[in-house]
Amino acid sequence: MSGEERWCVVTGGRGFAARHLVEMLIRYDMFLVRIADLDPAIQLSAEEESGALGEALKSGRAKYVSADLRDKAQVLKAIEGAEVVFHTAAPNSSVNNFQLHYSVNVRGTKNVIDACVELKVKRLIYTSSASVVFDGTHGIFNGDESLPYPDKPLDSYTATKSEGEAAIIKANGANGLRTCSLRPSSIFGPGDRLFVPSLVAAARAGKSKFIIGDGNNIYDFTYVENVAHAHICAERALASGGEVAEKAAGQAYFITNMEPIKFWEFTSLVLGGLGYERPRIKIPAFAMMPLAHVVERTYELLGPYGMKVPQLIPSRIQLLSCSRSFSCSKAKERLGYTPIVSLEEGLKRTLESFSHLRAGNQPKREGPSKAHRYLGSGRVADTLLWKDKRQTLMTLLILIAIYYNFVASQSTIITALSKLLLVVSIFLFVHGNLPERIFGYTIEKIPMSYFHLSEDKSHQVALSVASSWNASVNVLRSLCKGNDWMLFLKVVLLLLILSFVGAITFQSLFIIDYKELMVRS
Repeated sequence: MSGEERWCVVTGGRGFAARHLVEMLIRYDMFLVRIADLDPAIQLSAEEESGALGEALKSGRAKYVSADLRDKAQVLKAIEGAEVVFHTAAPNSSVNNFQLHYSVNVRGTKNVIDACVELKVKRLIYTSSASVVFDGTHGIFNGDESLPYPDKPLDSYTATKSEGEAAIIKANGANGLRTCSLRPSSIFGPGDRLFVPSLVAAARAGKSKFIIGDGNNIYDFTYVENVAHAHICAERALASGGEVAEKAAGQAYFITNMEPIKFWEFTSLVLGGLGYERPRIKIPAFAMMPLAHVVERTYELLGPYGMKVPQLIPSRIQLLSCSRSFSCSKAKERLGYTPIVSLEEGLKRTLESFSHLRAGNQPKREGPSKAHRYLGSGRVADTLLWKDKRQTLMTLLILIAIYYNFVASQSTIITALSKLLLVVSIFLFVHGNLPERIFGYTIEKIPMSYFHLSEDKSHQVALSVASSWNASVNVLRSLCKGNDWMLFLKVVLLLLILSFVGAITFQSLFIIDYKELMVRS
């Protein structure tokens, strides 16, 4: 490699935003591009093969190198000889796996920083996320970079992203290295593997009709080419020298299309543009949270055995129902960033790129769906898949009541059981006193046969109770003699366990403290 050649490295170069950045760097002919990615081999699509990237790889203007950011030796090898590093690599944000995110977003980022300092790289631009300042509860309107990181991050992805960003900003000035961090908000565009595909999947499952929240939450979406352009602007500002570079370096910047829009309006434009039903039925966010917690816990248990990443998780519900808009004034002033593709044009290009996902292109399905068959094709399937709306809504109301009475109220297991028995008693008493018909609706009385025990069954229950009682009496007799120390220890241990379990709150079974996880790591 001759001294005149100028190389840059794009980590995670096969990711969504990174692909567009690589193509823009090739198109602008600013650098020779080294694409660093975890995959052992690069596989281009037919469009990429015949496009600028394919030509650049053939001519040597671009090279691919396999690198795991968690291995510093591989990072050093990938970055060696580079003038600039665009650090875009990160795991899938929808997978709530703290260990994975920490290993890449924190430890991997530290390896990149150390390699840049050691190899005297001049500039390091980090791809962060606008979510690093979002706590999942409080909406953000035209937020700027003065917003602090929240005490409790939205999820493990944003928790580790903010820690990686802080390390990048702190590294500014080390051995001549200039750094900055970009915070794109809700990226969309051709090649998107998360936002549009998940919307289409929901539409095909018949779930696109629902709006989570009141539907008025404002969002800032960012077309992917504008995100790539922001990286170029940041590199030019850091490379310009003098006061411009000094003001640009060591800072974080929000990047958007500068066209805030209601989240559900944008969603409607995407779904309607692809021929699917637009959202119209509003469901309060708090009503979905109990189910979201159950889904998240189920994934934590079954994820290692092949369960697909679910979309209905608490952090996703919070993202869908809160406002999140940001100011790009700082990026405009210090980096010279302005969007090069409007929201309308970006949406048009996105819909054209996903023409294969249009509703009219899908084969008509006959008979029940796979999900319906897997769930047994009965009442459970009808409830979970919204086939029986009345039954589903009743189930949701019951889940909400259980969540807010037994989980959110911090009830212990013992108090929860007491509450449950109280509720059942009140329900049975009220139900028993209701007239047979109310407003033309027949009230089905609970038949006594539901609670009736046959003579044989009664005899078995009585024998079981008597046997248990006699066993307890025998234990008390042995304890009174004072000779069986092993029995005494077993009784004490059992009572201690019961007292411990009885004091556990249901809420502690649902809430994860990410700070505790960080300390453990």
